[in-house]
Amino acid sequence: MKKTVGFDPEIMALYDRYVHGGLSRRQFLERVAKFSATGVSAAAVLASLAPDYALASQVDPDDKSLTTDYKKYASPKGAGVMQGYFARPAVVDHKLPGVVVVHENRGLNPYIEDVTRRLAVAGFIAFAPDALFPLGGYPGNDDDGRRLQKQRDGREMIEDFSAAVDYLQRHPDCSGKVGITGFCFGGAVVLRLAVERNDLGAGVAFYGLHPDAEEAASVSAPLMIHHAEQDDRVNASWGDFARGLDAAGKHYRQYIYPETQHGFHNDTTPRYDEAAAALAWQRTVEFFTEHLEL
Repeated sequence: MKKTVGFDPEIMALYDRYVHGGLSRRQFLERVAKFSATGVSAAAVLASLAPDYALASQVDPDDKSLTTDYKKYASPKGAGVMQGYFARPAVVDHKLPGVVVVHENRGLNPYIEDVTRRLAVAGFIAFAPDALFPLGGYPGNDDDGRRLQKQRDGREMIEDFSAAVDYLQRHPDCSGKVGITGFCFGGAVVLRLAVERNDLGAGVAFYGLHPDAEEAASVSAPLMIHHAEQDDRVNASWGDFARGLDAAGKHYRQYIYPETQHGFHNDTTPRYDEAAAALAWQRTVEFFTEHLEL
């Protein structure tokens, strides 16, 4: 699976609304059913658009070059106790920079765990909290994950991810330089913490909603922001935030990937674009390597 094919752009737009809470499952199916040209049932369309987490294995979970584990940490202003997926090189002979990985709006699924391992392969200590841990953790499928995440208080989740930054900064194998990356909901969390914290080493946001323009003056970390070209919902607010960053003289790099959909980095879905994902990831690793001093 290399690039989104075979679906009308309107169907993809409906799917984006569905996965982000703008349509119920029934509403999505009813609207897709009107596209008779698809040649398949609405339920089959939905099934074909859903992620296939058997594909989420660019880095083997049992890769012997890595040490992985699930670790609990304190989040006093959030849920109290949280858990995340931890990955680092198996051999650490000097302190390494860290990266917090923030999932989408459905909890810590296998794709995000694989992204965490990819960062560890690149030489970072990586840590991916599960916002659903207080509710029992990622339930094994995205539909239930989305329903559970809606039950969490938004401000508490921000505090949970901020506490994960604190956890990595204090980790004995960490140099104290910590960055953060995230996807969709996670991209928005990256930008929110870039506004609220003055001690982030760098932030990389993939297609996340942007803060208000006036908040750009509070950003202190260098930012890299990846956008999909065909993502009107997210891109609509970019111009104002970019003008705020420019007016405040902030350091950022922004890329738009042609002919891509929201979620193009996620290699478990038909929205995946292999070339764009590879380029965005290369840029991300290079950015963290530069600013976190790997």
